[in-house]
Amino acid sequence: MKAAWYDRNGAAADVLQVGEQPVQEPGDNDVVVRVVCSGVNPSDAKSRAGSRPVKEGIIIPHSDAAGVIERVGRSVDPQRVGQRVWLWNAQYNRPYGAAAEYISLPSEQAVLLPDHISFEAGACLGIPALTAYRGIELAELGPDTSVLVIGGSSAVGFYAAQMARAQGATVITTVGSQEKADFMVEHGFEHNILYKTESVADRVRALTDGKGVNAIIDMDFSTSVRLVDEGVLASHGHFVCYGSNDRGGIPLTFAAWLPRSISLHFYLVYELTPPQRKRAVEGLQALLEANALTHHIGPRFPLQDIVQAHEAVERGAFGKVIVDSGK
Repeated sequence: MKAAWYDRNGAAADVLQVGEQPVQEPGDNDVVVRVVCSGVNPSDAKSRAGSRPVKEGIIIPHSDAAGVIERVGRSVDPQRVGQRVWLWNAQYNRPYGAAAEYISLPSEQAVLLPDHISFEAGACLGIPALTAYRGIELAELGPDTSVLVIGGSSAVGFYAAQMARAQGATVITTVGSQEKADFMVEHGFEHNILYKTESVADRVRALTDGKGVNAIIDMDFSTSVRLVDEGVLASHGHFVCYGSNDRGGIPLTFAAWLPRSISLHFYLVYELTPPQRKRAVEGLQALLEANALTHHIGPRFPLQDIVQAHEAVERGAFGKVIVDSGK
């Protein structure tokens, strides 16, 4: 099969290769998926650059993808052959990911893709949509609640904003440009704060009559933590965080958190417990079946141009970068 891989960490142009690799044989509980396309996440680029050092052998990148099951292991229902599927954690804790024409992985990680959802949309789901679902679950939203989504036009943020709206919450987002604000308005989100040029705290207090939001869905704890000091989060609010640009010591003002009984939730989508994963996958499937989500598909590249795909992600491409496997 044609595949992309690297055997050392470094810049995309220096370490990514495209060529022939053997198709991995399925284990008893595995399926072999013919990959139509894979999605490139920032974590894929960071892993290749060095956040997850290559210890030995090769790494075929990409955790998110969509395709068709072509073979199954001995313990898998043979009726799964021919199913359209989307994949999660395809390259987490395993060397052979989805930047290839075929991938073999555990059957449970290949989830039925509804017929009305495109393969390109399916390749957007894994990490972003499951991250968003778990974040919304932790935020405990509902009618008459409000949420601030940090980075509302990002892959995770856009899904989180839609899921919060589906639960009846008022959604406020931060965005980094007028283009991104316009994108959010186009999709029905009116309250978007241009955080580079206006005060997030002032706008949130104005939009909530001074009460603050009931939850914050955050992608960068190192900068967003100060929002609690500034009165952005209401009493008994939930600060839900899945990332931070600074991974060292980050101070918070205890006196701003305890008297308001604020809850802090950290989580990593790769490491959801089995019950959490089951709820997230089933909940996401229900949204897909109802055609209740819009998928922000960005630039597309053929597999042989995977270097350009990774570089586009590193430049901050708008929308999920897709790599077509050519099968």
